[in-house]
Order: sequence, then structure tokens, then C-alpha cells
Amino acid sequence: MIEAVLVEGLVYGILALGVFLSFRILDFPDLTAEGAFPLGAAAAAAMIAGGANPVVAMLAAFAAGGLAGAATGSIYAALKVPSLLAGIVVMTGLWSVNLRVMGGKANMPLISDNPVMDAAYGLLPNAGDWSAALFFALVAATVLALLALFFSTEAGIALGALGDNEAVVVAAGSNPKVLRTSGVALSGALCGLSGGLAASYQGFADVNFGSGVVAAGLASVMVGEFLFRSNRIGVQLVRVMIGSIAFRAIMFAGRKYGYIIGMGPNDLRLVTALLVVGAVAAGRFKANETARRGLAAARDRRPTREARP
Repeated sequence: MIEAVLVEGLVYGILALGVFLSFRILDFPDLTAEGAFPLGAAAAAAMIAGGANPVVAMLAAFAAGGLAGAATGSIYAALKVPSLLAGIVVMTGLWSVNLRVMGGKANMPLISDNPVMDAAYGLLPNAGDWSAALFFALVAATVLALLALFFSTEAGIALGALGDNEAVVVAAGSNPKVLRTSGVALSGALCGLSGGLAASYQGFADVNFGSGVVAAGLASVMVGEFLFRSNRIGVQLVRVMIGSIAFRAIMFAGRKYGYIIGMGPNDLRLVTALLVVGAVAAGRFKANETARRGLAAARDRRPTREARP
């Protein structure tokens, strides 16, 4: 089952990248992902059911998620609505939009025609889920490479600086409202693409796909940050993907072996919440310990009164 964990980690890792972009890079707490993820799934499923090319279907999922993110960013910028409330408003409205995209149905199966998974399993014939794991690894690597390339451009550098110091961005001549809206749109687009890939992998799109994805994305980000730290954006992006795989492995262990301690599938949301809290607490402890050691080292290097001239 390692290959299944890898596939889930890679697919939902793209969602975690979107959450990382909004929460960490932009410092923009946002719940749009809970609407953008099922919107991407619905858009991809509807396109595939209509006979569209799977690449076009995934691009449609990406664009649909981007529109959702742009709506949140525009509401925040134009109406001065708090980011969380703007995301809730968009997420609520997308429930009806998702139903319309799927023709009024709450669920759209892709069992009879699923070209994405046909391509995934055809990559390494007779390799089963390992072929799917390799396929989604290539997709995830492409997304990571494009994001790393984007963050090396002038626009990407400005976007990365926006969450830390908006005044610097303004001084550089960039419009923070436009830049933030573009960043939230990119975050939503990544969530939409992840939704489209998840619909293909699971064989259906569902209007309830987005339930709890923000918490799962945050957990993936924080698990990755707990594993190792870095200030380089490329390493941070890879770290998010590794965190997603680790998080899915923890969830798999909870489903498979949770009965030993009396846990069932209904307890996985609680595990996710506890994992987020634990990762935050561990990160704070590690930061405090590093600061304490730094102060101790500074005291040791400070000359004594007798040694001073």
C-alpha cells in the first residue's frame, strides 16, 4: 500500500502547495480551498464526461480554481472584507456552482471513461499502482519546477515579499492589491488542479470533496516544516510535498492500525486536528530551544569584567 500513500500524498500535495502559498507566503488566512478543490474536481469531471482531452480538463480545473481564488482576493481588496470571511463567502457560493457544473448532481462518476488514470496505468504496463505513483510524481515534479521558476522571476519575488513586508513591495512600485489577488488566484488554481487530479484518481467528483481539505493542507505544511527548515523557496516547496506524503502516511496508519487503540475512521478528523496542534507546538518548542541556545552561546562569547580592557 506504499504506492497508494505516495499517490495520495502527491495529489493532495498540490493542494498543500496552494494552502502554503496563501497561509505562509502571502500571510492570507483563507478557506477558499474548501470550495476551489471540489470546483476543480467538478470542472475536470464535466470536461472528461463531455469528451475533452484530459490535459484540457486539468487546465480547466486549474482555471476554475484560479477564478475562485480571484473572487476571494477581489472581495478582500475591493470591499475590505476580512480574508477568512471572504473565503467563507466564496466557499459557500461555490457549493451551488459546483452542483451546476456537475449538471445538478452531487456526484459524477468517471468509471467508464477516465483517461487520466488510463495514462497513469499505461506509463508502466503491469506495474499497477506503482505506475500511477510514477505518473503523479512526474505531475508533481512539473508543478514544483514551474512554481520554483515563477518564484525566481520579478513577479514571484515581489509576491514572496508581500507577506513579509508590504511597504517594500509598494516602494518597489508594485500594486499590493493586484499582487495579493493574483497570489490568492494562484493558490486557488493549485487547489483546483489538485481537485481535478483527485477526481480522476478516485474515479468520481463529489460536491463534498472540499470538506476538511484546508486542515489537511495545513497539517501537510506543518509536518514538512517540522521535518526540516529552510529559507530557500525551492526547498520549502519540496518540503510541503514531503509533508503531504508524510501526513497521508500517518492517516493511512490511523486507518489501518487505529483499532489497536480504539480508533476508527470517524476519528481521523480528530487526528488531523491534533497533528496540526502538535506540529505547531513542536515548531514553537524547536524555535524557542534554538533561541535559548543562541543566547547561551552569546553569553559564553561575551568577555568577563576582568578580561575587559
